[in-house]
Amino acid sequence: QVQLQESGPGLLKPSQTLSLTCTVSGASITMQYYVWSWIRQAPGKALEWMGGITYDGRDVYSPALKNRASISRDTTTNHFSLQLRSVTPEDTAVYYCAREDSGTYDPYGMDSWGKGTLVTVSS
Repeated sequence: QVQLQESGPGLLKPSQTLSLTCTVSGASITMQYYVWSWIRQAPGKALEWMGGITYDGRDVYSPALKNRASISRDTTTNHFSLQLRSVTPEDTAVYYCAREDSGTYDPYGMDSWGKGTLVTVSS
């Protein structure tokens, strides 16, 4: 059974760069045809798909975040990471890593989730 675990700082100041890592166990991130995604949920808002990385290493992004987000992976340690540059208080949210095999990037269509980590951006 696949398990995902997010890790990273919980508090940042505006203009800093958010860096999160998702450690995956029970499945390889190179397994066809999965997509490994980052999703967030701001207080009182719906889930937002931010971007992901495919089983073959292609990174894809939400148009709203593609200028600030970078997603990478390390196949030797079976994890993938998110960097979000120039954060503002509007980036305060619970951040999740998740997996899907449909390729639709629908945050409500993921088949496995991490527990989520709260990130707060405040001066």
